[in-house]
Amino acid sequence: MTHTFAADSVGLVRPEQMHFDEPLELECRRVLPQYTLMYETYGTLNADASNAVLICHALSGHHHAAGFHDAAEKRPGWWDSCIGPGKPIDTRRFFVVALNNLGGCHGSTGPTSIDPDTGKPWGPDFPMVTVKDWVRSQARLADRLGIQKWAAVIGGSMGGMQALQWSIDYPDRLAHALVIAAAPKLSAQNIAFNEVARQSILTDPNFHGGRYTEQGTYPRQGLILARMVGHITYLSDDAMRVKFGRDLQSGHFHYGFDVEFQVESYLRHQGERFSTAFDANTYLLMTKALDYFDPAREFDNALEQALERARCGFLVVSFTSDWRFAPDRSREIVNALVAAGRDVSYAEVETDKGHDAFLLKIPEYFRVLSAYLGRVADQLEEC
Repeated sequence: MTHTFAADSVGLVRPEQMHFDEPLELECRRVLPQYTLMYETYGTLNADASNAVLICHALSGHHHAAGFHDAAEKRPGWWDSCIGPGKPIDTRRFFVVALNNLGGCHGSTGPTSIDPDTGKPWGPDFPMVTVKDWVRSQARLADRLGIQKWAAVIGGSMGGMQALQWSIDYPDRLAHALVIAAAPKLSAQNIAFNEVARQSILTDPNFHGGRYTEQGTYPRQGLILARMVGHITYLSDDAMRVKFGRDLQSGHFHYGFDVEFQVESYLRHQGERFSTAFDANTYLLMTKALDYFDPAREFDNALEQALERARCGFLVVSFTSDWRFAPDRSREIVNALVAAGRDVSYAEVETDKGHDAFLLKIPEYFRVLSAYLGRVADQLEEC
């Protein structure tokens, strides 16, 4: 039986792997002798390879951004609402590349991969990676795909940080950077949230110093708590009130510590699901990479000076109820870009959805993306 997909879906997609034998020198001064990146592509690369768009994922993201891996798959890729024919990232006009970052746990080389020196999983011995390292590995992937310059590099949250780093480290290799619900560096509060999440994993009795796979277990409770803490910060107070209020599961108090409120049930469900799908060592690595991100650090802590290197156009988007990466943080980026004399458009989208808004089909947000990327595509087709 042939499955019929919606007209604006990219349909069935196939993950691909690219292996690199060239050593990669990391910011932590260690060298990764070889590595593999898992990625997917949607759309068709044009004759001069000028219509390619890179999708950079957020903390728990991966390469499967759109479409379905098989006809039985119930949930499409994590940004399927935004990627496809006629959608803001229009695959009739763009060739879209989405990858799983180095250090990930969805096919790219990371802590769950085999260390060629030991024949065992890397586990806690996998080297620390940074946003700069990810961008460098992504540039190598672009080389392999024959893409000398991205039409746009796009990302939300941690993905937006990668887009910003791309504009600084490879100014001649992207025409546009879309930085969505991001920040120029984490606040102390955000680092604190990450540390609480890490401690929940590190202190889980089943963590075993990061060598849990050798013990045939994993830090389930630590991952559940980490996800619960993170998920609370991704939602706004208004969104949680509308979705859950103070509704009880059974309609009355039990005067105990089992699940009583619907929000408790929701958080536990999200945590449980996450604990079976995401590697703990990878979670530790990803949150540390977020903590370390600060492109101004190499430029006397002057973001304006760092962004003077950029040559691309920018779209910066924030959401009014996002308190994890508040609009003020996006405006820091915008103000630095203006001071550096760079071409930047800024949109602050009114919504009660919190940080997770960057993943959602919010009409004003999608109109902004569609208008900006539509102009990008028009310029390509005029050339």
